[in-house]
Amino acid sequence: MTDYEHHHWEITAEHALLDLKLKDTWEYRDLLWLLVRRDFVSLYKQTILGPLWYIIQPVLTTVMFTLVFGKIAGISTDDLPGPLFYMAGITMWNYFSDCFLKTSSVFRDNAGVFGKVYFPRLVVPLSIIISNMVRFGIQLLLFLAFAGYYALQGAALHPNSYMLLFPVLIILTAALGLGAGMIISALTTKYRDLSFLVGFGMQLLMYATTVIYPLASAPAKYKWLIISNLMTSIIETFRYGFFGKGSFSWGMLAYSAGLSIVFLLLGMVVFTRVERNFVDTV
Repeated sequence: MTDYEHHHWEITAEHALLDLKLKDTWEYRDLLWLLVRRDFVSLYKQTILGPLWYIIQPVLTTVMFTLVFGKIAGISTDDLPGPLFYMAGITMWNYFSDCFLKTSSVFRDNAGVFGKVYFPRLVVPLSIIISNMVRFGIQLLLFLAFAGYYALQGAALHPNSYMLLFPVLIILTAALGLGAGMIISALTTKYRDLSFLVGFGMQLLMYATTVIYPLASAPAKYKWLIISNLMTSIIETFRYGFFGKGSFSWGMLAYSAGLSIVFLLLGMVVFTRVERNFVDTV
């Protein structure tokens, strides 16, 4: 047997449409964890407060929402303390937003590396999802501290068995952010204008999600639009499980789950197709 027949990976220009190179991605799992560590360390390496920004950002956002939407606008919070209501929505929304925004610029941000070194490109967006999980974990602890404080103050909180859906909600949020982000990342290799619209679009999308108001208080003529937002049922289920307040529907959750999986599979297919020749267009 000749030397060239001894190999672990074969790099080819053509592959099947549904060949997502998951085996190659698993082989590069050490690189995945290296990128996760890099993302976590480099983000706040030259900042004064460092990881404290993980806490400061949601706290300041919660205070602003409480003043503007709770005190001034008088928007309902489903009989929950305003800060606790907003913190719940912010915690889930931030994880989705971070996953989507950072994944949507993968090709543009890593063009130099992708053009020089071979490794399964899927490793990079996966590392983003996992590194953002660290930030989410810190903000979740902050949310639980808020909930504990208001429970001691006598707030009517009714945690229930629907809290067991929490791992499912996290998986769906990650799948949606990863899938949609990879689709946008692939499209931006040819249509640069999309990169300018993504950030602005996410801000608008938040107002079409039940982050700052409960679904029951949404205007009737726009409720269909809010329900069609995949993050709405995820946030509503999160609040319902921890507080016993809000709207819960198995049908809405199944709708979000089904389309999140579709977005994930479609995103992986599009991403792996574009990675072969994106260097020529980026």
